[in-house]
Amino acid sequence: MKNQSLSQQTARRLYSLIAAEKKIAPGEKLPNELELAQEMGVSRATLREAIQALAAQGVLEVRRGRGTFVSERVAEIDDFGFSALDRVRGQLRDLFELRAVFEPEMAALACRRASAEELADVLTQGERVAACIRAGEDRTQADRDFHAAIVRATHNEFMTRLLPIINQAVETAIVSGGRGEELARSTLRDHALLMEFFQKRDPDGARHAMAIHMRHAMDEMGLELY
Repeated sequence: MKNQSLSQQTARRLYSLIAAEKKIAPGEKLPNELELAQEMGVSRATLREAIQALAAQGVLEVRRGRGTFVSERVAEIDDFGFSALDRVRGQLRDLFELRAVFEPEMAALACRRASAEELADVLTQGERVAACIRAGEDRTQADRDFHAAIVRATHNEFMTRLLPIINQAVETAIVSGGRGEELARSTLRDHALLMEFFQKRDPDGARHAMAIHMRHAMDEMGLELY
């Protein structure tokens, strides 16, 4: 398990409490966050990430205003649901490798070709992402809109066809990418640098800033290049 993040290890341990040790039954509510984090010897942030991963696999159900419950169908999930998690991480690595190839050049082209209105849109969408991160809100749609604004500004028909891939990578990274808080902070810093180069209309700077962003994201999520 040495190559797994702490949140992944915590997810496996939490699943063991549910499925193997039978300490939390299907339909039962999890103990409060502070109590469970102390019991497992991890931070509350790590526990939240583990819960998100298990919720993505259908092991847990997060009910707004009521808490987190063990799914009634948890016994139907094979292999702890973790073979699916491993597939997700493999796909995520491949998606980010593709992004690392194309998005730096997209940023450079957009910086060079964007109209005044398109440039303003890129900056506006970037600020929306930053606002979501600062407020601790879900930034999935804002992040999609930010990258979509960059792609539109390239004025390249075929690059727009990569948007579904970018969107999938963004959503998967946010939902199950591992160290969520660190990834959010890294995104905040990297986007600020990227927008600075957009404001200056500096294509080379934008290219390097996007490459740095991709590298930081992969590092934060523990995605190894071969």
